[in-house]
Amino acid sequence: MTISPTGRILHQLGGVDIVITRLIRGTVEDVWASVTESERTARWFGRWEGEGRTGQAIRVQMAFEEGDAWTDARIESCNAPTFLSLSVGDATDPWLLDLALADRGERTELTLTQHRGDASGAGEIGPGWEYYLDNLIASREDTALPDFNDYYPELKSYFEAQADAIGAGSESPAGKQ
Repeated sequence: MTISPTGRILHQLGGVDIVITRLIRGTVEDVWASVTESERTARWFGRWEGEGRTGQAIRVQMAFEEGDAWTDARIESCNAPTFLSLSVGDATDPWLLDLALADRGERTELTLTQHRGDASGAGEIGPGWEYYLDNLIASREDTALPDFNDYYPELKSYFEAQADAIGAGSESPAGKQ
């Protein structure tokens, strides 16, 4: 199966953003439920436990990763049903993620942004987010989930080319990951 990548790497003050957008059938409120309710996130990413509100830590079980590993996350900001900001993983070097939802008629535009200090690792990270967002769509449409092997390493060069264009190895002073 051939997957067409959609993600972009954008140079930002203090780092880079890996940005991936999907148009998803359904209302903003329904898509919001798919990305915030544990029983629904379990279908495409992994279930989570904890108190789901701003400033609180949660634990996420990465259901589609080797060993169904658990990771910590913190809800940095939440403006339901249109914006969620998380820091995920090790508190000393977290992945900073934003999910923004916008009404587009009968569809919802979901934009995932990962803020990074530099573009290193984009060849691994980008294909993963493409996969997970396609997982989200498949889970909502009750179709077969995609196979990660169709995304990686196939899309790696696409993201590496964008990273090379903006200078992947240049760590910003902010060091934001």
